[in-house]
Amino acid sequence: MSNLAVVKTGGKQYIVREGDSITVDRLNVKEKDTIELVTLATFDSEGKSLELGAPELKSKVKAEVVAHGKGEKIRVARFKAKVRYRRVKGFRPFLTTLKIKKI
Repeated sequence: MSNLAVVKTGGKQYIVREGDSITVDRLNVKEKDTIELVTLATFDSEGKSLELGAPELKSKVKAEVVAHGKGEKIRVARFKAKVRYRRVKGFRPFLTTLKIKKI
């Protein structure tokens, strides 16, 4: 029976458990630092206990910043028929990898 938590960072929500690694939008924190993530809910994998926040819980999930990096390139193409108009733009998001230490 493992505890899971729903955490929120960067406007997105992630389901995590202890020992997981997640990739989130870039956080302005140094590598090897410990941060606390906003916890919205905690529950166990068997569904016996559930704790919901309104809107968030007082307890926080602790995570360690493992690395900063860039994601895969996203290509955005614009095209208009019959007028020889083509534009291609590229975008690489800045990302942060977190390791969940304690729920």
